[in-house]
Amino acid sequence: MVDNTCCNASASAQLTPVVWDRDTLRAARWARWLAWASLLWMCAEGVIGLWQGFVAGSISLIGWALGSAVEGLASLIVVWRFTGSRTLSETAERRAQRGVALSFWLIAPYIAAASVHNIVVGHRPEATLIGIALTAVALLAMPLLGYAKHKLGARLNSKATAGEGTQNYLCAAQAAAVLITLAIVAFWPGGWWLDPVVGLAISAVALWEGIQAWRGEQCTC
Repeated sequence: MVDNTCCNASASAQLTPVVWDRDTLRAARWARWLAWASLLWMCAEGVIGLWQGFVAGSISLIGWALGSAVEGLASLIVVWRFTGSRTLSETAERRAQRGVALSFWLIAPYIAAASVHNIVVGHRPEATLIGIALTAVALLAMPLLGYAKHKLGARLNSKATAGEGTQNYLCAAQAAAVLITLAIVAFWPGGWWLDPVVGLAISAVALWEGIQAWRGEQCTC
């Protein structure tokens, strides 16, 4: 019932044209700057996460770090969306959404295959303090970015901006799962199996988000 109300409200908002006054243009600039800030963070997050993931042999950390590429692409899309005449281009936004969907689908098979392999061979990841610190920072920062982008998305009637905010929320949720996994592995080596299980969950989420992005079914509430 809540979902229907949410999506109905979103659909109604789409019928109201955006009035491009001074405040709206300022909101568009904020959306663009937040996208740039997110892109810089995702680059750092991806590089450090992959480095520590391969060092520790943690597929959940590797999968989370690979997800940074998807979020970075979403940030680039928002920058592109609010630059020049493309600001009002629905065609450009639709093409961008399908590009994000394809990027999700490229990541999901690798994470799933590596997770299954680690379960079969019983691969035990090592603890990584840098990985724990990185996911902890993401867990704190990403919800704040996601909230700000959802507010701007509602102000600008922009699915791209709201969708980027949703990816920030998703990043925080995945960071929480990976953080718990890394902490458990650090203090209880027998919990190694949680790492590939979380990897499979991340793969499933990536696949589902790709389907949603392809269909353009993103609720901005």
